[in-house]
Amino acid sequence: MEENTNEWLPHLSEEVVSDAHGNLLDAYVIALEGWRRGLTLRWHVKNSEKFSEMATWYVDNPGQLFSLSSKNRQHYFFRSRGDKISNEAVAIGKDKERTKQALRKTEVLIPEGKQFSEKETDDTIIDYASSLGYPVVLKPTDGSFGRGVVSNITSPGELAFSLEYVREQLNYRDVIVEQYIPGNEYRMYVVNDQVVGAINRIPPNVTGDGINSIKALIELKNEERSLNPRLVSCPINLNQETVDFIGRKGYTLDTVPEEGEQIFLSEKTNISLGGDPIDVLDELPEEIKRTAVKAIQAVPGLFHGSVDLIIHANNPEKGYVIELNPTSQLGGILYPMKGKSRDIPSAIIDYYFPETIDVTKNKANVFFDFHDVLDPLQSRDASVSTVTPCPQEKMYAKKYTVSGEVQDIGYHRGLRKQAFERYLHGFVMNLENGDIEVVVAGTDMEMINDFKNALWEDEERAQVFEVQESSYDEPIKVGFDIKADLKTQLEELKLYQQELEVTVNDMKKAEIQRRKFYDSLSWRATKPIRLAGAVFKRFK
Repeated sequence: MEENTNEWLPHLSEEVVSDAHGNLLDAYVIALEGWRRGLTLRWHVKNSEKFSEMATWYVDNPGQLFSLSSKNRQHYFFRSRGDKISNEAVAIGKDKERTKQALRKTEVLIPEGKQFSEKETDDTIIDYASSLGYPVVLKPTDGSFGRGVVSNITSPGELAFSLEYVREQLNYRDVIVEQYIPGNEYRMYVVNDQVVGAINRIPPNVTGDGINSIKALIELKNEERSLNPRLVSCPINLNQETVDFIGRKGYTLDTVPEEGEQIFLSEKTNISLGGDPIDVLDELPEEIKRTAVKAIQAVPGLFHGSVDLIIHANNPEKGYVIELNPTSQLGGILYPMKGKSRDIPSAIIDYYFPETIDVTKNKANVFFDFHDVLDPLQSRDASVSTVTPCPQEKMYAKKYTVSGEVQDIGYHRGLRKQAFERYLHGFVMNLENGDIEVVVAGTDMEMINDFKNALWEDEERAQVFEVQESSYDEPIKVGFDIKADLKTQLEELKLYQQELEVTVNDMKKAEIQRRKFYDSLSWRATKPIRLAGAVFKRFK
């Protein structure tokens, strides 16, 4: 298998985004960028007027809506969409026909085509396609993630089959038929008047090694994708559609491709369906980038978002825009399979908070626990969750490796308390050889050095033989974690159960004492006096 080369952003490593895969990734990386710059970050579940029309479902999906604020301004964000983007712009981007209408007013090229409502028959659509000329593309008017898109339809019979599939089986009654543009498909992200990221979206594929079958190659490719923070949630699906597609090319799942032979598994390029994102920002012609900027500017109220276009196979300067997305997923550009990661979150925060452009001191080493932030929202204990402010001064960190009898959970809890008292962040983690690793970080180097003394103090729950210290330059999560292995987790659960039993027993004892008191002779004997006192207070 061909080795992939990529360069991901160090401040958005796998460890940093590990709690935010899937549809949480876009919101998290933008929120994290603003938070690192000193902006106040809050996550919301209640409706916001800014998004009342277009994003009402997020009430049941915490982690999608957040706000960032400085002393002078506040902005709301829903995934990758900021509140400067109007609801009308989102409505246009969602409707492919309205998108075309907006683009027709500019010099931007679009595939020729026509929309058909559910009232129009399949025969009418087939007649139009014949007048337009094959091959054609069939797509739903309102669709996303490539659902219902059938490309490179070459005959009336194939179109009839595709219409039955899209309109009847998938129930997308309103459709668009447009000319098929041969060439490669690209997604570009535009902020204001600049293309800040671009990927070539390649359909799902595998490359032969002369040994493994197509089925085995798909499994190997999915293992590779599982190591990518974006692609881990979108493996190549092995289904009947895949079998049918490769079957038309003369392959089966048991076919063993020759070494270096590339086998495409679909014509759909969507990353969520198994497509490969390849960074091409530095390679794209300037004319293509200008086309993307013009496309975004064609929609009033759309100041940033993605542009999907096809560069014609016979003319690399000619790009046909096929879709605009105001709430685009950023993962493919942030975590390409090949090439450089492009810092879209930084560009978005630059646009909304230009006064923070130079505030990037802690960009590479501080992040927050996303699960802890979302817990009160998911449990409905709160409608807003405010994240602890990001340290804005220079951060220092050290790693201590502690040897001895040091893996007691009580000892680890004591270390966490010692870290909090010194305003330090970090974690403690058991090692397989019986040692522990303790990392502490903060803005005061004196406190970090002093923490070493705390490692020796708890003689009741630990016997420390040796402490080794070294520098630490990995990302630091704010707060202090006890990173427990299975044994430690069981010990902590047992300790919690014991504490719970103590609490329950105390409550039972209190209830017994209360009943004894109310049943006592003195309480019954003084009842007339208490009643008289109550009457006196009423009429006083």
